[in-house]
Amino acid sequence: MKTINPANETVIEEYEQMSDQVFDGIVNDAVEAQENWRSRSFSERADILNKAAQILRKRKSEFAELMAREMGKPLSQGESESEKCAWVCEYYAENAADFLADEYIETDADKSYVTFNPLGTVLAIMPWNFPFWQLFRFAAPALMAGNAAVLKHAPNVTGCALAIEELLHKAGIPRDLFRTVLADVEQTQQLIKHSGIAAVTLTGSTRAGKAVASTAGEELKKTVLELGGSDPYIILEEANIEQAAETCVTSRLVNSGQSCIAAKRLIVVEEHYDTFLESVKYRMSRKQFGNPFESSTDIGPMARKDLRDKLHQQVQESIQVGANCILGGEIPDREGAFYPPTVLTNVSEGMPAYEEELFGPVISVIKVKDEAEAIEVANDTEYGLGAAVFSEDVERAEQIAANELKAGCCFVNDFVKSDPRLPFGGIKNSGLGRELSHFGIKEFVNIKTVYK
Repeated sequence: MKTINPANETVIEEYEQMSDQVFDGIVNDAVEAQENWRSRSFSERADILNKAAQILRKRKSEFAELMAREMGKPLSQGESESEKCAWVCEYYAENAADFLADEYIETDADKSYVTFNPLGTVLAIMPWNFPFWQLFRFAAPALMAGNAAVLKHAPNVTGCALAIEELLHKAGIPRDLFRTVLADVEQTQQLIKHSGIAAVTLTGSTRAGKAVASTAGEELKKTVLELGGSDPYIILEEANIEQAAETCVTSRLVNSGQSCIAAKRLIVVEEHYDTFLESVKYRMSRKQFGNPFESSTDIGPMARKDLRDKLHQQVQESIQVGANCILGGEIPDREGAFYPPTVLTNVSEGMPAYEEELFGPVISVIKVKDEAEAIEVANDTEYGLGAAVFSEDVERAEQIAANELKAGCCFVNDFVKSDPRLPFGGIKNSGLGRELSHFGIKEFVNIKTVYK
């Protein structure tokens, strides 16, 4: 297993894949460690999570450099990612006891209540795009609930995976309670089936989610899946066009466009289409792509060259069936997995830019005649992760977000983002279950009725 710097294609490190016997030992040790961990008080667990937060903040520059080397994230964004991980640790350290307190319910019994017990050992299959955040938004609530965790991270961010394991152990998480495994796809499927694994969480592609859900379903194991998205951002007649354009471009280029909740399809009423398009094109054209270690860089390389090539193929296939490329759209003549900020127009059904998730710095701009058509186009997707509405008629925009858009996270006059205080997840092919908030911590517990 190799990690490769996507900016210059040099090998960073090589790792030996673990054997099935090693996996078996790690899972069995986690099961044993969890039996002790579940008996610890919430305050003891909270002390450890708070220490993890301190380490994340103290070493955020180091972790940002690691992310930049392994998957190309610009340094400032890597530091922000570590800060956000610290936040989610502190959030659950403070709130887990209240979230999982017994809930008393009046019935015919002398006493009846609901209590929340940890499920056991959870297998976390994590992606490369937010290599720290994706893991911590699962691990903080799962560990505070009393579970153990086995991490199978994306191979290209193995250094990040091992760094997370090391920092959690340094914070006080027992060694066997949280372990990283170096596994391929076939071994991961076997891990799901392991009798010591109680549940599975995956963040990744819809294809990967279906494969994991199928295997876990055969074993009757709980799954939480956070999958892809093709987020629609609707710009209505009453929108502040400059503010909407700035927000959409910012959202699209977070993490060099490699975000499941980035603005991907910008759906604009025809009254503002030309003005909005020019504003988006201008802002996209001013963004600089290059070395993620340089402060002037807005967009780093894509995480791998094959991902860059797939994105380019999606762009070219869309152009071949009628889309117009008014900015970017060409692979730069330089080393590394770079792709320029790209704007596509005349995007319609049947095109990859309309139907598929474009995981990179590419925006699709779609013209519609009115609000009704905008909502119809927004919902015309197999995905349902995030969506946004831009209008200065905020009450109407809120009604659209709350009642008419088919997605798990709907924002008004802002871009979609995750927040420890709010549930995060999607519907349709964007996944199952929720992460974060009090909903997230209850995904991997036994919600148990007690009656006497």
